[in-house]
Amino acid sequence: MQSFNFNNTAGIRFGNDLSVTSSEEVSNKLGSKILFITDPGLVKLGLIDETVKALKVKSEVLIFDSVEADPSLKTLMKCVEEGRDFNASGIIGFGGGSSMDTAKLTALLIGSGEDIHEAWGVANAKGPRLPLALYPTTSGTGSEVTPISIITQDDLEKKGVSSPIILPDLAILDPLLTVGLPPHITAATGIDAMVHAIESYASKSANNNLVSKMLAKEALKLLGESIEMAVSNGKDVEARSKMLLGSMLAGSSFGNSPVAGVHALAYPIGGTFHIPHGLSNAIVLPYVLRFNIKDQNAAKLYSEIAPIIFPEMDLSTSSQDISSKFIENLSNLSSNLGLEQRLRDVGIPETACETMAKDAMKQTRLLINNPKEISENDACDIYKSAW
Repeated sequence: MQSFNFNNTAGIRFGNDLSVTSSEEVSNKLGSKILFITDPGLVKLGLIDETVKALKVKSEVLIFDSVEADPSLKTLMKCVEEGRDFNASGIIGFGGGSSMDTAKLTALLIGSGEDIHEAWGVANAKGPRLPLALYPTTSGTGSEVTPISIITQDDLEKKGVSSPIILPDLAILDPLLTVGLPPHITAATGIDAMVHAIESYASKSANNNLVSKMLAKEALKLLGESIEMAVSNGKDVEARSKMLLGSMLAGSSFGNSPVAGVHALAYPIGGTFHIPHGLSNAIVLPYVLRFNIKDQNAAKLYSEIAPIIFPEMDLSTSSQDISSKFIENLSNLSSNLGLEQRLRDVGIPETACETMAKDAMKQTRLLINNPKEISENDACDIYKSAW
């Protein structure tokens, strides 16, 4: 069998109310001065209150609540500055992928003093970082178990740091933090988690491995059997639990067998037009997969995971037919969950397709993993199909 590397978060904790009851362990790990990174929406909802109160029993806590969707480089550097002034001993990221990604790089930059512009890319971060704990409040990004952080640059291009150094010490998975998530966000982030598992399973990365494939399958099982209930009845804790675990497993999978073309084409949609990342992925997903199944091996891989999400599928036909039906079912699922289906539905003009295609080509670290090579012309055609 091929050699591979598998890295993951050192400590994963799962359970109802764990965001409060784990506070002693978190304080012991992060120290006496904790920088708590979150977004203004969660502060307004009061979702952070009990966690912060419990942490203050042993640690001083400074709240940085200026993280926006698709966090900017300016926001990151402001957070780093406040953390340094506070003399933070440890970092918490509490929220969706934006807060957790900001927390990862804040921990890195304060802990190491390195230049962020030298850390972009794969395995360029030097470290060390400050102690780090992440609390996801959505079931989508899996950022609590991935070695990746994505930041939007001043020119709106998204750049990433990919390094095991930024994997956190603790991931605190509390399903009750996700109960209040609105249906549309639940749907978009849930499809995003599915994309992570699908792309990881079929990734052309040399590090695609048995462990990642196993995690991707289990993630798709949990997400497939819970996403509709989580969207229709957000207070169903069982469904929320399965979604949160499925998202985490998908994150562990793609953190080692990286994602590909769907994400590469989704980034310009979010970076330029500020469409949420999960929704951007959901919109381009079927169109990228339809392009990919022109490759026989990609069609075979998609046909292997199709019945995990859609157990009623007829598997007596060819892998090409099964994968085509799989893509159709994914598209129908997205529509049934109430998500916008085309670029025009989210206000993107058709004239933007060429510019987005050019921008997508900058995502070389992702495109290299796609089962079928995507040229700039291919990307433009995919965008036009999605329009």
